[in-house]
Amino acid sequence: MAKLNQAMKDMIAGELSYISTVDADGNPDVGPKISMRVLDDEHLIYNEMTGGQTQANINDNGKAIVAVANAKALKGFRFGGTAKLYTDGPYYDQAAKWAEGKFPVPKGAGVITIEKIWTLDPGPKAGKLFEE
Repeated sequence: MAKLNQAMKDMIAGELSYISTVDADGNPDVGPKISMRVLDDEHLIYNEMTGGQTQANINDNGKAIVAVANAKALKGFRFGGTAKLYTDGPYYDQAAKWAEGKFPVPKGAGVITIEKIWTLDPGPKAGKLFEE
């Protein structure tokens, strides 16, 4: 597993994240996840609010990549790993509480185990695995 550093956590907290998944036929899907946040040093969590293609793809194969960037700072990261959706239990309860008063009740809580991290900064390290 790969670990998030503070700069990554700050970027996830302050920027819009996009999640990319793939269906059983290899067709990609990408969408914004305004609820993406850090669960702990090795996991991200988001509220699945639409129950659409992202949810179907995760339920089918569990593959996911999350990208987040700050265009003005020319900084960004891509987090790849496995995802699982929870419709009850502690992850779901946490997602429902997070949504209270600002978002609809989630259809699920998506938890992504981060296995690899790439830098999206321009220059010689662009698209390369992150190294501290």
